[in-house]
Amino acid sequence: MINNIIKLENVSKIYSTGSVSVEAVKDINLEIKKGDFLVIIGPSGSGKSTMMNMIGSLDIPTSGKIFLDNEDIARMDESELAVLRGKKIGFVFQTFNLLPTLSALDNVALANMFQGNDRETSRKLAKIILEKVGLGLRIKHKPSELSGGEKQRVAIARALINNPEVILADEPTGNLDTKTGNEIINMLKQLNKEGKTVIIITHNDKIAKEAKKVIKIRDGGIIK
Repeated sequence: MINNIIKLENVSKIYSTGSVSVEAVKDINLEIKKGDFLVIIGPSGSGKSTMMNMIGSLDIPTSGKIFLDNEDIARMDESELAVLRGKKIGFVFQTFNLLPTLSALDNVALANMFQGNDRETSRKLAKIILEKVGLGLRIKHKPSELSGGEKQRVAIARALINNPEVILADEPTGNLDTKTGNEIINMLKQLNKEGKTVIIITHNDKIAKEAKKVIKIRDGGIIK
C-alpha cells in the first residue's frame, strides 16, 4: 500500500428499504495514490455519489475494505470517522454548503474551530487562506452577497483550512457558468501541483480531459 492515500478492496454498498435492496456499488477495487488528480465520471444513478461518500468516509461499505492512509475506515465508529475526515479530507460540494448567516471568513474559520482551535486563531488562518483563493476583499460578505464562483472559492478555502491531504470535490462546477467553472478547475489543478491529492466526481466529459487519471463508473461498477 506504499504511496496509496486511499484504497478500496472489493467494496460493495447495498441500500435496503423494506423488502427491496439496491446494490449501488458493486465489488469496486481502486487505488488512489498520493498526488493523483483523479476524475470519477458517470451518469446520474451510476453509483458515483455513493462511491464518493465512501471514499470520503461519509459512509461505510456493506462489504469490503476502504483504507485511508492505511487505516480501515470500515472498522471505525462515527466519532473516529469525523476526526479522520477533519484531518485528512477537504470537501467541496456543488451546492457550496455555506452557512447563510455567517461571513465568508467565519464559514471558513468554523471548519478549523471544529478541530479544537480557538476562534481568533481560526479566523486569522481563514483570512490567509481566503486571500490565497483571491477573496481577500470579500471576507466580510455573507453567501447571499457573493457570486457563484466566489461561493465556490469560499468552499475551497474551507476545504483547505485544516491542510488535508485530499481534496474531494463533488460536481464543483455544476452550478457555475463555463468561464467560472474553468477558473475553479484551474484552482484545483494548482492545488494538485502543490501536492494535494484531488478527486473530482462529475458527469462532465470536459472536466475528465483535465485529469491525470479517469475512472468511468456505470451501474455501480468501474467500466474503464
